[in-house]
Amino acid sequence: MARSRVAIVIPAFNEASTIASIVNVGRDYGNPIVVNDCSTDLTAPIAEASGALVLNHTVNQGYDGALNSGFKEAARLKYDFIITLDADGQHDPSLLRTIIDLLEGGSPLVLGVRSSRARISEHIFSIYTRIRYGVLDPLCGMKGYNREVYDAVGYFDSYKSIGTELTLRAVSSNVRFSQVKFIVNDRFDAPRFGGLLAANLKIIRALLIWLTK
Repeated sequence: MARSRVAIVIPAFNEASTIASIVNVGRDYGNPIVVNDCSTDLTAPIAEASGALVLNHTVNQGYDGALNSGFKEAARLKYDFIITLDADGQHDPSLLRTIIDLLEGGSPLVLGVRSSRARISEHIFSIYTRIRYGVLDPLCGMKGYNREVYDAVGYFDSYKSIGTELTLRAVSSNVRFSQVKFIVNDRFDAPRFGGLLAANLKIIRALLIWLTK
C-alpha cells in the first residue's frame, strides 16, 4: 500500500520526549498528522522537524477533541485509511504494518487489544463491549479505520467518549472488524486522563452515555 493512502493521527499533549521517535517510525508506514493539543513544551516544533503535519490547538480540547481535529484533516486530505496512535510510546509502532495489511485486506475497522489495563473502569467497559459486540479493548488508542467508517458518521466524537464513540457506532451498525493483540509498553509520564479517580469517572461516564444513547 502506498504511504500516501494512510494518515496516522497522533494526539499529543506535552509529549516532547517521545514524539520524534513516534513520528519517525510512523513515516515508514504513512503520513503522520500530529495534533498538538496546546502543549507547553516543544512537542509541536519537534514533531514538525521530524516530518509530521502539525495541527495546533490554541485551547486544550482533550484527547477526543484532538482526534476530532486529526480525523477532520485526514478526511479533508482524502486519505483512504486513518490510524490512531498515541504519542506516549505505549504502543509499538511496528504494529502499523499489521493494521495496514488488515485494512488493505478489506477489514473496515482494526482494533488494538492491549496486554494489560490499568483501571477497574477499563475492565468494566471491556466486559460490556466484549459481551455486547465482541470488542475486547474499546479504550485502546491504537485503531485503524477505513475512511468510509468515519464518513458514515461525520465526526470522531460528540460526547468525550475517551476514543470509543466512532468504534461503537461502527460495530453497533454491524461493521466488520479485526482485533490485534499486543504487549503495551510502560508509560513514564503522567497518564493522559488524570489521576486514578478522575480517570475512572471519565471512563464510567463515557460508558453510561453510550448505554443511554
